[in-house]
Amino acid sequence: MTNEVGDYFISGAAAEQVVTAAYVPLMWEYNNTYFSEFFIGDIASDDALKGGQNISDMAAAYDIDNFQVVDNNELLLDYYRAQYQGIARANLALEQIDAMEISSDFTSSYKNRLMGEAYFLRAYYYFRLVRVFGGVPLVLTPTYSSADWKVARSSATEVYESIISDLEKAEKYLPLKTEYASTDMGRATRGAAQAMLLKVNLYAKNYTEAAKWGETFTSEQASEYSLEPKYGDIFSLSNENGKESIFEVQYMLEPTSDYGEGNGFTRGTFTTILTRSRSSAFGPAGWGFCKPTQSLYDEYEDGDPRRDLTILNPTDDEITNEAEEIYKGCRYVTIKRTLIDLETRLYEALEHDSRSPINKIEIRLADVYLLYAEALNETGNSSQAMEYVNKVRRRVGLKDASASGKDAVKKAIIHERRCELAMEGHRWFDIVRWGIAKEVMDAYKAGETDEVKSAMSDFVEGKHELFPIPYEEVRLGGLEQNPGY
Repeated sequence: MTNEVGDYFISGAAAEQVVTAAYVPLMWEYNNTYFSEFFIGDIASDDALKGGQNISDMAAAYDIDNFQVVDNNELLLDYYRAQYQGIARANLALEQIDAMEISSDFTSSYKNRLMGEAYFLRAYYYFRLVRVFGGVPLVLTPTYSSADWKVARSSATEVYESIISDLEKAEKYLPLKTEYASTDMGRATRGAAQAMLLKVNLYAKNYTEAAKWGETFTSEQASEYSLEPKYGDIFSLSNENGKESIFEVQYMLEPTSDYGEGNGFTRGTFTTILTRSRSSAFGPAGWGFCKPTQSLYDEYEDGDPRRDLTILNPTDDEITNEAEEIYKGCRYVTIKRTLIDLETRLYEALEHDSRSPINKIEIRLADVYLLYAEALNETGNSSQAMEYVNKVRRRVGLKDASASGKDAVKKAIIHERRCELAMEGHRWFDIVRWGIAKEVMDAYKAGETDEVKSAMSDFVEGKHELFPIPYEEVRLGGLEQNPGY
């Protein structure tokens, strides 16, 4: 079987096509249900309510919102399997490209770049998995036989070690962003690998390593990336892969209809239509998912322009169907990635009624600055940490924050990450890795409306930080389930 596979890898172009295919599962958002990562990163947290037409609209997301998830949640199953599709493609690329001989159309630098991209992608898919499910099966070679596919779970520590190892290899091989042709924008870069080494080491609580990679990134990538002067421009269609963007999932215009076809049948994103207001007052209406909470709205300081560039607060006149637009007392609508004109408050028309070309930014410079601030604070450099917090604040015209001492600086970082990165899928993973998920979610629940509180189950510490391994995967692979499920 391996020889037959190897017969395909006879040119640089063939090798690049296989690596390109390994990016594709990053785009996937629909198979049996919608499984965009915001359904976990935002909706599980105190930043967003599920939304939609009513409480029964996407029951799988409703359960995530209310800590009522069971192991047959279809959203989590689709999400889990999509990541392993990406891993399988990266594994194939790594095995076969490594065995290819150098030739006139397959130079050593070209080979190294493709290997670096594949290492980066495998690391990224495993990072997505370990944050949601904890330790998962580590599959690091292609599966050619049914005798090889059944793999036990590794520990989260082992998964993080594998991710870091892959990223360190990627960092050695990958070019800078400016070394790619414009037609290759969106491919993994050395800057993206360095940023991810900072981030993953923070998750693994390797704070000295995280600080090292933060220093490496900020020194070596200083001419590659910079903050956008205008915060709202970060999320505009015309500014995709812009100077603040370090890695983003690429989408494109997709006018064809493919609803219900499953993974891989669209190159456009569903997120725009999923998160637009259901009101017709803003032009082409959406489906109203991922509604910002009052808790998030209140987190912003007076005069912080990011609030009104993140959260749309419709007037009474702009609500055309109260029963469908006000979800459990919440009228707010997210703005990012909805392609709304911030001056006219009107949505741009889409070529297809449920597909959008707007990319999903996975890593951007402000995120990296705040991650580096966190690493600096954890390694005893609190004053330098605040310099990076204030770089982010100055961009939006806020005065410098003042904090001294590790705990006070950590509090400032937590606040800044919530405001800067709101509705970008970070909040849930942040509060879990900080070990404050129960504290945050209990306080959030206590401050919510009676309607919201009545639906929410209590957060169980030691259980709800992770989601259950999907039942089908437990059954097929003989996997051990997470505690409490």
